[in-house]
Amino acid sequence: MTKLVRIDILVIISHPMIRMPQVNIYQAKTHLSQLVEQARHGDTVIIAKSGKPVAKLVALNSPNDTFCFGTLTGKIHIRDDFDKPLPDEILDEFEAG
Repeated sequence: MTKLVRIDILVIISHPMIRMPQVNIYQAKTHLSQLVEQARHGDTVIIAKSGKPVAKLVALNSPNDTFCFGTLTGKIHIRDDFDKPLPDEILDEFEAG
């Protein structure tokens, strides 16, 4: 039977679309096994000292780190004239600010 343990975490934002849990060193030492399991499943855990991030716990083979060329093949279409100069009225809008 799995025992649930409550870990109070502070969520920090390092990227507008990515949230990572942050734990203090005491919490990390106390719940290291659970944090390692979170990392193993692809989560990133930030470890902080005195409220300041000092370390990042990630899996060695994190699914977030994998990249495969060609996954968007056939899904993105670029027109032949994508790099032709813009019309003057659109350029004026850019230059106006």
